[in-house]
Amino acid sequence: MPTDDFTVIDGSNHIMGRLASVVAKRLLKGEKIAVVNAENIVVSGDFYSSLEEWKEFLEVGKYRKGPYHPRRPDTIFRMVVRGMLPREKHKGRTALKRLKVYIGVPEAFKDVKPESIEEAKADRLKGSRFKLGELARQIGWRV
Repeated sequence: MPTDDFTVIDGSNHIMGRLASVVAKRLLKGEKIAVVNAENIVVSGDFYSSLEEWKEFLEVGKYRKGPYHPRRPDTIFRMVVRGMLPREKHKGRTALKRLKVYIGVPEAFKDVKPESIEEAKADRLKGSRFKLGELARQIGWRV
């Protein structure tokens, strides 16, 4: 995989929804984006209420027939970005194909300096917050 084509964004200490909206807009413009450290993306709000919402969401459907729900941090973030794209149209489907999300930093991107999105930083959050990896472990992600 050629890493020169991708814009690498470090997901650490970024708010999930704000980062996803910026990534979705840039994907629609035609950029290829790789988000690394997906397990360190910050989710704002109370951990236990979010956990209850996710557990209720996971009960929808049958375990053999689906719908199948993501439990890994990278696939959860990919699902959030997918919800912000017009995936019924061709441009939305092709935009989603230009997105790569990774847990940690893969070897291909070790030498690339990751970009940081200032408007998505979690430093300005005043309320409670938790990391996406913590939520994923509670809903069934096996590290």
